[in-house]
Amino acid sequence: MGDPRYTNKGFGLKQAIGGQVVRDYASPLVDRMRAEGFALTAGDVTFRLPREFGFCYGVDRAIEYAYETREKFPGKRLFITGEIIHNPRVNGRLVAMGIGFLDGPGGGYDALVPDDVVLLPAFGVTPATMDRLRSIGCLVVDTTCGSVLNVWKNVERYAKDGFTSLIHGKWDHEETRATSSRALLHPGGQYLVVRDMGEAEAVAGFIEHGGDPEGLRARFGPAASPAFDPAVHLERIGCANQTTMLASESLAIAEALRQAFVRRHGADEAARRFRTFDTICSATQERQDALHSLLREHRVDLLLVIGGYNSSNTTHLLEIGLERGVPTFHAQDADRLVSDALLRHQPLHAAAESEAGSWLPRVALTIGIAAGASTPNGEIERVIRRVLALRRIAIA
Repeated sequence: MGDPRYTNKGFGLKQAIGGQVVRDYASPLVDRMRAEGFALTAGDVTFRLPREFGFCYGVDRAIEYAYETREKFPGKRLFITGEIIHNPRVNGRLVAMGIGFLDGPGGGYDALVPDDVVLLPAFGVTPATMDRLRSIGCLVVDTTCGSVLNVWKNVERYAKDGFTSLIHGKWDHEETRATSSRALLHPGGQYLVVRDMGEAEAVAGFIEHGGDPEGLRARFGPAASPAFDPAVHLERIGCANQTTMLASESLAIAEALRQAFVRRHGADEAARRFRTFDTICSATQERQDALHSLLREHRVDLLLVIGGYNSSNTTHLLEIGLERGVPTFHAQDADRLVSDALLRHQPLHAAAESEAGSWLPRVALTIGIAAGASTPNGEIERVIRRVLALRRIAIA
């Protein structure tokens, strides 16, 4: 018999909340573009969408569970451990529905009581957080994405078999914190998080040539497990990923590490010391592939990437546009398009917004619109309508 204070199945209220979800996040204009070749021309502006964009299945599911839970328990206090997804408009809508955030103002686990209901976000939570909620006795509604759960299984298997989990991700991202914590569920389990190829090459160099273990440990700091010792724990590693990283970089990192083992130990022994699985989620991969296809098949004068600045998968769409030499801006929402002479956006790897002037020239343009898996279609429509308003072009 299952735990009566835990569910990861929702409450069967999709029909009851469906109209509200559609009103909050859907877009008739985007639906029309999808039906008409993912394009829209108005005046001298053509908009093009990749063939994959916006909410993925995991995000849809998390939002539906949140709405169902509010519908199911109208009189109870309802909380989320942190942002349910990385989109400010979506999280703001949940706050308006009376859902609190335990890591935000007025939140905190100490104030929870057994009668409260707590949602877990699509990124998942650490076992310590789960244990704390169980000890309080709250009803827990788990929206953790299935792709994330798949990574956890691999990491736990690595730890059980005595392999250190080397995770391509951002060590302070909620998903990576939850994933890395799974390596510690087994005695002796260890992890190391590498953010990019530069960090991976430092690890590969140590694997191949040895070096200063204290220096390497200091370089990674909180991105390594507390007891991580490079001289011991890089003898056998298994690669995993934060599911929203740039897929091509994850594959390149795994190959660089594999080659380091081959050069150090030979091919046969390397096969016993190194493991890897492709744990990039299919939605992330599809959105990256679709943007590559759009930029390969069509001339695009300007690319707008729409979504939360702390959304990893959205940021990687920005990276793709820049790598292809297209003028590309990451704008959180339509409100950032202030005028045709002022765009507020966040540059790649920056920690804050910047301002771009004269970003929307008064010439015929083809504008690509890319959106991460946590960006609602309604926000894409708002951006399109804002661009057209700035050009004084009317559409139905």
